[in-house]
Amino acid sequence: MKLAQASLSLVCFLQFTGCRCGQSQEASDAQPSRGTEPKEARAPALLYFPDGGDEVLSSPPDAAGQAFHLPRGRCPDDMVDVSGQFCIDRYEASLVDTLRQRPISPYYYPGRPQTKQSYERWQRLSPQSASALGKQMPVPAPDDWQLKEDFEPKATSRGGVIPNGYLNGVMSARACANAGKRLCKPAEWQMACRGAQGRKFPYGSEYTPGVCNVLRESHPAQLLHLNASINHTDPRLNLVEDADGRLLRPTGGSPQCRSEWGSDGAYDMVGNLDEWVEEPSGEFMGGFYSRGTKEGCDAAITAHPTSYYDYSLGVRCCR
Repeated sequence: MKLAQASLSLVCFLQFTGCRCGQSQEASDAQPSRGTEPKEARAPALLYFPDGGDEVLSSPPDAAGQAFHLPRGRCPDDMVDVSGQFCIDRYEASLVDTLRQRPISPYYYPGRPQTKQSYERWQRLSPQSASALGKQMPVPAPDDWQLKEDFEPKATSRGGVIPNGYLNGVMSARACANAGKRLCKPAEWQMACRGAQGRKFPYGSEYTPGVCNVLRESHPAQLLHLNASINHTDPRLNLVEDADGRLLRPTGGSPQCRSEWGSDGAYDMVGNLDEWVEEPSGEFMGGFYSRGTKEGCDAAITAHPTSYYDYSLGVRCCR
């Protein structure tokens, strides 16, 4: 027995230095590390002023994709193939209920109690709005089933529809999971946004006004409530229009704001809605229509935990 063990050790040594006899390299690398504590969710560091506060990602992801491990292969029809490394939704998510595929109102948090509470609250409060527009604009009525039934949201990627705002990070992850997808990692999101040419904006290297739906002159809370920093769960905010039309546009409504991958592309990764990404302490990227940013694909906000939501927050999924 001792001779056999000695022989095995000698073979290992001759084949390669540092051989772990009886254990493969893969098995060793797969052992979980011990003593690693999960990152604690950070509390909001400041009030949410949606026209500022960008944190620029200092370096783009490696274009060679060394950080990504998904196999090359065909993506589903509603997703874009990002260099064969992962798939990303072509459009910002619109939600349906998993049971009957019924569209979920994009103007409320996708849960029965929250929808009912918000709808009833703003029916009472809207006549007290500070502006004439706020007094006159009706509160959008969700479908009756959303007020009476509990439901589970699923993310879909469709063009020409109003994307769902009022999402927090937790519900965003859930909606993606219900679609057989997941939240994008920040580096994945940024890589997809930059397109195959690795540009700062979906359309080029320099900011061009009006190409993406971002940095609009109007702010919906200012128009409804004469104060841009209040009432961010008002379900009417994404219905507000200015001289250039609706502030929140349908998916694909800015056709030149397309992150190109071959003959395909992902729309509105800059502007329209901010989009949640996979970060335990909370992060969303890209900027929404009234955010005062010219950082394009580099723009990121980390001031809020994953439980936070308001009208400007949506998601698109990866796979």
